[in-house]
Amino acid sequence: MRIKKIFKIIAGIVIFITLPSLLFFGFIYLKYNEDLPTGKSGIEANNLATKMLNSLDYNAYKATDYIEWTFKNQHSYKWYKSTNSCEVFWDDFKVVLQLNKTSESKVFLANKAYNGIEKQKYISKAKDYFNNDSFWLVAPYKVFDKGVELRLVKTKNQKDALLVTYTIGGTTPGDSYLWHLDKNGRPISYQMWVDILPIGGLKATWSDWKLTETGANLPQSHKLLFIDLGITKIKTY
Repeated sequence: MRIKKIFKIIAGIVIFITLPSLLFFGFIYLKYNEDLPTGKSGIEANNLATKMLNSLDYNAYKATDYIEWTFKNQHSYKWYKSTNSCEVFWDDFKVVLQLNKTSESKVFLANKAYNGIEKQKYISKAKDYFNNDSFWLVAPYKVFDKGVELRLVKTKNQKDALLVTYTIGGTTPGDSYLWHLDKNGRPISYQMWVDILPIGGLKATWSDWKLTETGANLPQSHKLLFIDLGITKIKTY
C-alpha cells in the first residue's frame, strides 16, 4: 500500500508539472502554427531582396571590417569580418574562432589558454553561438549567400513578402524565413520555419535599428512571443 501511495504521489506531481505545459504548447500550436508558404522564384523575388538590402545600405555593411555586439546579455562578440574570425565570450570562456578552419581556433578559460580534452566541445559551442547570434544581427544581409533560394510570396493582405530558404551552411541548413517589409523595404519582422522550433511560422520582430559608425544598419530588438532578444553594445569599424 505504501508503494502504491508513493507512485500516486509521483504521478500526481508529474501531471501537475507537465499538464499545464502541454496545454500551453497546444494553445500556441493551434494559434500560431502555419504551413510553409509557396512562392514564385525569379526576378521579382530578387528585386525585393535587393530593395531590402538597399534599405539597410548593403554597401556600407559590406565595407564594414569589424562588428562588436552582445546578445541577450549572455554572449559577446568581436567579429573581424576581413579575416573571417571572431572572439566569442561567455561565462569565463573566450574562444578565438577561426571561421574558415575551426580546428585552428583557440580556447581560453579564465584568461588562460585551455587545451584540455573538452577543447573541441567549447569550439563547437562557440561556433553554434556565433551562427545563431550573428544571424539575429545580420540575417537581412545574407539573402544572396551561396545556396539561398528566394521566392516572392503574397500575404493574406496582398502584400509582397520575401521567402528565404538556406539550403546549405549554418547550423541547420534547410531553414526558411518569410520576411515582412515596410514600404521602403526595411524588415519589420520575419516568420520562421526552422528545425529547432516545433511550430512553423512563428513571428519575430526586427526593430530599433541602429545606424552604426560605418553606415550599416543593425537591429537592437527582437520579440518572439513573450521573449525579448535584445542586442546591445553594437560597434562597427
